[in-house]
Amino acid sequence: MAGTRAATTAGQVVGLERAGGAVFRGIPFAAPPVGALRFQPPRPPERWDGARDCTRPGPACPQVLTGGTGGVMHVFDPTGPMDEDCLNLDVWTPGADDGARPVMVWVHGGGFRSGSGACPLYDGDAFVRDGIVLVTVNYRLHAFGFLYLDELFDGARGTGNLGLLDQVAALEWVRDNIAAFGGDPANVTVFGQSAGAMSIGALLSIGGPFAKAIAQSGAGHHALSSSGAAAVARRTLELLGTRPGDWDALRGLGAAAITNAAARVGLDAGALLADEFSAAMPYQPVIDGPVLTARPITAITSGAAVGKDVIVGTCADELRVVAWGMPEEVQRRRLDPAVPPVLAANGVGLAEAEAVYGPAPDLLDTHLAMETDYRYAVPAASLADRQGRHARTWAYRVSWPTPVAGGRLGACHGVDVPFVFGTFAHAEPLVGTAPPRELGDAVHSAWVRFAATGDPGWPAYGSGGRAVMDFGGAEPRVVHDPDAARRVMWQPVVDSWC
Repeated sequence: MAGTRAATTAGQVVGLERAGGAVFRGIPFAAPPVGALRFQPPRPPERWDGARDCTRPGPACPQVLTGGTGGVMHVFDPTGPMDEDCLNLDVWTPGADDGARPVMVWVHGGGFRSGSGACPLYDGDAFVRDGIVLVTVNYRLHAFGFLYLDELFDGARGTGNLGLLDQVAALEWVRDNIAAFGGDPANVTVFGQSAGAMSIGALLSIGGPFAKAIAQSGAGHHALSSSGAAAVARRTLELLGTRPGDWDALRGLGAAAITNAAARVGLDAGALLADEFSAAMPYQPVIDGPVLTARPITAITSGAAVGKDVIVGTCADELRVVAWGMPEEVQRRRLDPAVPPVLAANGVGLAEAEAVYGPAPDLLDTHLAMETDYRYAVPAASLADRQGRHARTWAYRVSWPTPVAGGRLGACHGVDVPFVFGTFAHAEPLVGTAPPRELGDAVHSAWVRFAATGDPGWPAYGSGGRAVMDFGGAEPRVVHDPDAARRVMWQPVVDSWC
C-alpha cells in the first residue's frame, strides 16, 4: 500500500502524502463504543495486523445536521460518514519522522450535540506549513456521550461524561503515539471552540497529558448538576420507551432512535434545566463525582491546572448568530420578551442594565449583547483571572464583523475558526468571499507561536490592566479591560456559578 507510514501502539497506519507533509485520517484511538460498550468509558483499541488504510476520514458521531434549516452554522456540519463507531482522529504532520515538533489537538464544537473533527473547516494544511503537528478528534455527542445514567442504572459510572473521557483517551493516545508522527508529546496544546472550548475548561479541571490550552468562545462554567442531568436522562428514556435499569433495552436500540430522541429533548431543555447556567444544552459535562467533582471553574480556581498556560477569548457579537444566523423558528423565540430573559433569570434590574448598555435602538441587539457578555465574555475573563493565579494567561477578542447577512451578524459565534485554520474557502457562507487574509495570518500566527514557544506575542492578562488582544482589523491592537462596565455588572452573577 503506497503512502506515508507510521507505527502506533495498535498497529501500523498508512496516510496520504500532501504538499509539505502528510495526513492520516480516521485512526481509531479507542475501541468501538457499541454493543456492550455503549454507554461505557472508552477502552483501548484492539491491535490490527498489517498496515491500516488511514487515507479517508473516519465516521463522526451520529447527529442531526443543521444543513437545510437555514442560517450559517451548516459550515460546521460533518461532510463524511456518521456511525456510532466514531472514536477516531486525524493527524496532519510535516513529516512522520523524529522531528519532535509542537503538537496541537483540536476539540470541535457544536453544542455537545453536533460536529466532527474531520470538518473541512479544520483542515490542517496551514498548521503543517508552520511546522505544527495537528490532531483533530471525534468524540461521542449528545446522549451517546453525556446521558447521565449513574443514578438510574446499576453499573453506570461516569456516563454523564463519556464524551469528555473520550477526549482524555484521545490525549492519552497523542501522548503515547505522536512521536511516531513527528510530534513532541511534551509540548501538546489542546484547543477548541464553543463546546470544544467548554471541554477545554473541563479538561483543565481534571488534568491530562497536555501542557497548554486555548479556549475559543467557551470557558469553565458549563457543567450540569447531577439533578439537572438526571431530569434530562429521564426525559430521554421516556422518549425512547425504555425503563431505568433496563440495559438490554437501551443497548438494543438503533443509533437513529437515540439520535432523534436526543434532538427532541433539545426542545425541552429550557423547562428541564431552568435553574442551570446553560439550559440550552441538555447534554454537556455533568458534576457527577467520579469525573467532575465540581464545576470546572471551581476546580481551576483551586489550582487544578497549575502550570498550564492558557489563552482564552471570545467573539464580540457571539449570540447575534442566534438571531440572524439560525433557523427562523429559533429567531422567533428571541423576539418577544420585553425584558431580556438573562436579566430576569439572574435578578438584574432592567434599569441597571440600561445604565450600562445605554439606550436600545434595537432591543434584540441589546438582549443579545447582554447574553454574549453573561455567557461568553465575562466567563472568559473569569477563567483568565482564576487560572492566572496558577499559570500565565492571555486574553483576546475577535471583533471583525462578517459582511454576510447584510452585516447583521457582526463578529458572531464561530467567525474566528477560519481565521485560526486559514480555511476561508470552506467558510464563505460565514465570512463572505473576501475576508481579510492579513487578519487571518495574525490570528493563526499567534496560535502557532503560543504552541511553539508558550507566548502568543502580547502582554499577559494579569501583567497589568487586563490586557486583551483585539483582532478587528489588519493591525490587531491591545486594549485594556474592554467593556469594563459590562464586566463589572455581570461579574457577581457569573461568579455565583463558580
